[in-house]
Amino acid sequence: MSSERSLTARVLARCALLAAVGAVVALLFAVGSGSLVVIVAGFLELVVWAAGLWWFVAYRGLVRVLGAFLAVAAPVGVLVLFVYRDLWLTALLLFLLWGAALVLAREALRRAHAQRAQRPQQVPRPRRPVLIMNPKSGGGKVGRFGLVERAERLGARVVLLDPAVHADVAALAREAVADGADLLGVAGGDGTQALVAAVAAEHGLPFLVICAGTRNHFAMDLGLDRSDPARCLDALTDGEELRVDLGEVAGRAFVNTVSFGVYADIVQRPEYRDDKAGTMLNLLPDLLVGEGVRRVDARIDGRVDDPAPASLSGQQALLVSNNPYASPAELDGGGRRSRLDGGVLGVLGIRVESATQAADLAVRGSQSTGLTVLTARRVEVTSDHPQRDQDEIPVAVDGEALQMPTPVVCTLRPGALRVLVPRDRPGVGAPAIPRMDWRLLAALAFNRGERDSGEHGSRGRDSGGQAHD
Repeated sequence: MSSERSLTARVLARCALLAAVGAVVALLFAVGSGSLVVIVAGFLELVVWAAGLWWFVAYRGLVRVLGAFLAVAAPVGVLVLFVYRDLWLTALLLFLLWGAALVLAREALRRAHAQRAQRPQQVPRPRRPVLIMNPKSGGGKVGRFGLVERAERLGARVVLLDPAVHADVAALAREAVADGADLLGVAGGDGTQALVAAVAAEHGLPFLVICAGTRNHFAMDLGLDRSDPARCLDALTDGEELRVDLGEVAGRAFVNTVSFGVYADIVQRPEYRDDKAGTMLNLLPDLLVGEGVRRVDARIDGRVDDPAPASLSGQQALLVSNNPYASPAELDGGGRRSRLDGGVLGVLGIRVESATQAADLAVRGSQSTGLTVLTARRVEVTSDHPQRDQDEIPVAVDGEALQMPTPVVCTLRPGALRVLVPRDRPGVGAPAIPRMDWRLLAALAFNRGERDSGEHGSRGRDSGGQAHD
């Protein structure tokens, strides 16, 4: 870490610990003013809210209505209680102190972590770039941002897909390589990105990501500007190169995630694309608590924290990611991975079968028995029905709905992909961080940050860091 950044991270870490201590002190001094009521009420509200949410998603009819009522009434009831008992100031103080502690802690770790970013390599300008563009992707971003015209002005050859005809984009990429392309790029969703990225990695060519898809998770983790896909083309004239990992599932490449279980079952349905929320609410009761629902099992090999293989059984949902996400909470639309060159897969397993387990997950988070968070170098997934082990199971690969025969094996090819990115990327200033580690924060606060950062950095090839400067 540079001395200036080290000092800033250390100060933030100390402020975070001070805020956390302040929350505890405020709690102790306010016991007579009802702080215990605040804690108990907050705990019960979380339990009731989680139970209500479970009933809402896992059942239909009156049970779903009751669940929706509890999920809304629980937080409202707590607020009313705090106002009625004149405890809202105590609750607000505790909330602000603890919230400040978390915000400061995350920023301290973020700043400490940023210095372990991979340094981009300067590369010559490509002479014969070929870009494959899907005009339908992202609701028509190719046309809306004038990507074809801009790419051709910069000297690229554009292969524009015909929306009315199914195209084998991997075959198109191989044809481009045979014709002498020295760079392959894609304007499309992450699933299409992965197919062409595999061809680029196979031939050792640089790969250009143009974020013209819907969510563009891969582009976000590269620091690209998702609001303006045209800026990605700046890499053709003023670019630098990153080495990132490429995932493989049953021989097919993926850049983000492979999902098994509930989500994979849902995305198989044709109606999901047009009505995601409605399809999920309609299918979840059968997938979560229905009779004969197929769960998945997994064997986890090459773990970072423990060399012994691990087994997961009867998982309702299993997600394998190309490098771990910062935390399970980071798996929503705004979630980011700490790095893309860590050389390990992230593994997230979920098994929640009752309102009690849902409440336990809400209260204990990653410590709950219903949630498993691991890292691995190889994951083998099978059905939990032995007699069906040779069956195909639903798999969602970067959001694409597929069927694959079991066992389905996920691995990682470290540093296999050369990604050409613009020198100016707005996302590199806000790197993700590993999930909260108070011991690391304390080490950083008390002048052990340099030593511990080095130790953590040596493990970072397995569990943390940042894939871009």
